[in-house]
Amino acid sequence: MMTSNNISFAWFVTISMLCLLATSQLTTDFYSKTCPNLRTIVRDQIIKVIKTEPRMAASLLRLHFHDCFVNGCDASILLDGADGEKFALPNINSARGFEVVDSIKSAVESSCSGVVSCADILAVAARYSVVFSGGRRYDVPLGRRDGLVANQTGANLMLPAPFEALGNITRKFEAVGLNITDVVILSGAHTFGKASCATFRNRLFNFSGTNAPDSTLLDSNMVSVLQNLCPVNGDGRQTTALDWNSTENFDNHYFRNLVNGRGLLESDQVLYSSDEAISTTRSLVELYSKNWQIFLDDFKHSMVKLGNIQPLTGSSGEIRKNCRVVNS
Repeated sequence: MMTSNNISFAWFVTISMLCLLATSQLTTDFYSKTCPNLRTIVRDQIIKVIKTEPRMAASLLRLHFHDCFVNGCDASILLDGADGEKFALPNINSARGFEVVDSIKSAVESSCSGVVSCADILAVAARYSVVFSGGRRYDVPLGRRDGLVANQTGANLMLPAPFEALGNITRKFEAVGLNITDVVILSGAHTFGKASCATFRNRLFNFSGTNAPDSTLLDSNMVSVLQNLCPVNGDGRQTTALDWNSTENFDNHYFRNLVNGRGLLESDQVLYSSDEAISTTRSLVELYSKNWQIFLDDFKHSMVKLGNIQPLTGSSGEIRKNCRVVNS
């Protein structure tokens, strides 16, 4: 008779095998015959948009991340509708770049209609967003298909929150096949982009009922500036750079910030300052803070892992004509 632990393990193995099978169907040359200019088309669109709005690179990378953590990398985050992932708490008023994805999809459709999925467009757009901001080049396995449903509940439950403890964040990564090393590496994406006051104001005034700012915020000048930017009853939508040292460049300054107590989000600073970090993540943060080349190399490998989370392949899902709606 199988115990509950045995059943759980067998279920885990089954799911892992299915994920491995799906991942094995992704190839870097998937569109070599059906849409050979795909990368050039996406590249040109990304160059054009970040010339006018550099922040969009971080936004497109975040879209890919938030998509893959819910239902796998199936472009479900792009679907419109009040019950969609766009309106989940981690995404509402913060997920952006949907119009850019629309423009890329339109350009791709003009060249090769009905061939390239929105999920693959997100993956390639994220890659070029990293590369043109200073990150390493990497090959993106392709062949994903688009999901038929969004999962707002899943987005609310599965996406890491800026207020969460390291253990909770790690468990959410593990639930999609990533590990604690990937937690540190992919958190490094906060080396560019912005965050709203609502995501960090809890650290500025009465952190955990102490009537004082978070003690792991070591830069008093930074605290003062943020308090003025984000007063207790101020607009939670006001934004500031995630990385004060290097706002638009993809580099390792994010990790230097953590070592110096200048991490903006609580979920970032815990990678270095929490008790759990001492035996888990702190040493990796220190390594990346000193060696940007190792971070950039590791980041590209974790990005491929991220893009391989439960993709739909073969005859599963569809190739959407419009990334915002399923085909009729």
